[in-house]
Amino acid sequence: MTPSSSPFVLVPGAGGEAWYWHRVVPLLRAAGHDAIAVDLPAGDEDAGLDDYADLIVSAIDGRDDVVLVAQSMGAFSAPIAAARVPVARLLLVAPMIPAPGETVNGWWSATGSGAAWQAAERAAGRDPDAPFDPVTVFFHDVPDDVQAEAWSRGEPRQGDRPCADPWPLDAWPDVPTGVIVGRHDRLFPLAFARELAVERLGIEPDVIDSGHLPALARPGELAAWLRAAASSSGPAAVSRRPRPAGSGLRSRP
Repeated sequence: MTPSSSPFVLVPGAGGEAWYWHRVVPLLRAAGHDAIAVDLPAGDEDAGLDDYADLIVSAIDGRDDVVLVAQSMGAFSAPIAAARVPVARLLLVAPMIPAPGETVNGWWSATGSGAAWQAAERAAGRDPDAPFDPVTVFFHDVPDDVQAEAWSRGEPRQGDRPCADPWPLDAWPDVPTGVIVGRHDRLFPLAFARELAVERLGIEPDVIDSGHLPALARPGELAAWLRAAASSSGPAAVSRRPRPAGSGLRSRP
């Protein structure tokens, strides 16, 4: 299989809905790729990170040269799957990049994301102590019709168990890895997201002109980046020798 026809397996973030990728999957298929979005059992309180990884492996289903894509919290489960079955690439979108033994719950304080959030909110003239508003944080750049469809589906649940499971790998899988982050991401501000990718993976990420949900806000641009990264051409930032996860991570307030 040539890089131009590599299959994509796409992993959602918190909430686990394959629907998140519904604007990207048709674009990849129209370009000749097999593209599969994974539904994770986020509402199942008995399902943990290992179960998420098992479902990703099942979606890969023996395919060759798979490009495994993970959004946000999906960066916790996708590398576990990549350590179990061969994949050609790992591509991370606005990712929560884990360190060995770290939990999703612990990631926020370990990386200093809260301080980065507050500083970015103040700099933008928003109140960092205001009640959390998912529309303001996640959907500020998502088209109105896509927002309406999202709300019509109901708020997705995210079980607690995978958020409390320690990340089980000793290091990042030995798989070429690329990262793209949102210029206008309000959850993971640009400077924070860039520093995290550099410190934990040794990767200078690419930047897309979107917030935290580029698959909903900028599907065409994201699909183009995924295809470029899959073939190691174009502007994608792909490291062939990623550092062990957590290496060089500085302590943050």
